[in-house]
Amino acid sequence: MTRPFFSWENLRLRYEPFPIGLARPVLEPGLYHEMVDTFPTLDRFATLSKVGDKFSLGEKFGTKEFHAFVRSHPLWREFHAYIKSRDFVASVLEALRLRHVDLGFDLDSSPAKRLRKRLADALRGGSRIGSLELTSRFEFSMLPAQGGHVIPHTDGSSKIVTLVVSMLREGEWDPAWGGGTDVNRPKDPTRYFNRLNRQLAFDEVEVLDTFAFEPNQAVVFVKTFNSWHSVRPMTAPDRSILRRTLTINIETPS
Repeated sequence: MTRPFFSWENLRLRYEPFPIGLARPVLEPGLYHEMVDTFPTLDRFATLSKVGDKFSLGEKFGTKEFHAFVRSHPLWREFHAYIKSRDFVASVLEALRLRHVDLGFDLDSSPAKRLRKRLADALRGGSRIGSLELTSRFEFSMLPAQGGHVIPHTDGSSKIVTLVVSMLREGEWDPAWGGGTDVNRPKDPTRYFNRLNRQLAFDEVEVLDTFAFEPNQAVVFVKTFNSWHSVRPMTAPDRSILRRTLTINIETPS
């Protein structure tokens, strides 16, 4: 049994143009500081240029280093087990449901009951979102605070919910550098619909809201056809300064 790492008591959402919000604080302070202090170093990360200027260490990029790092740290082994657990997924879905965002997944039914639902759906020639299996994973992410960015996109179609957990110490980050998560809307209405996660340039979107990059918080949002978001190029004086986060995805098997 793994302990529940996150508290969703303080989660507040906006609903337009898609459900997105902020929980702060999201971790017990002592636990949060330990996670920040043991965050992996840059030499372990893979460069991920297709989404902007980003470094990643996770199950999809830097996979071997990711698993070696997690195995070598008791805290991160426990965190990994928690993120993989049904309890974690259920806690996020329930937090959203209580805030009027019911994604229709039934995690309380038994595996046999879920199998019967899938078979019944197949016989009817259709499918039910509640019968789909969900998986979860996390990656360590970093952006160089001088020029680092993530270009406007809506996330891949297999994703259901994304959480971006800040990993920084109090007083470590100058808000003037930027680094917040922007809620975007395309200037061209014909680009609103983006189920397949095409990308746009920064000058092709307007910023509706920004969740500033601050300690011990999670930006939580639901993947939709128009869940446009980004991180604009940051302006720190030194590229060695890093915007560190945990990026957690709840998704359907790809």
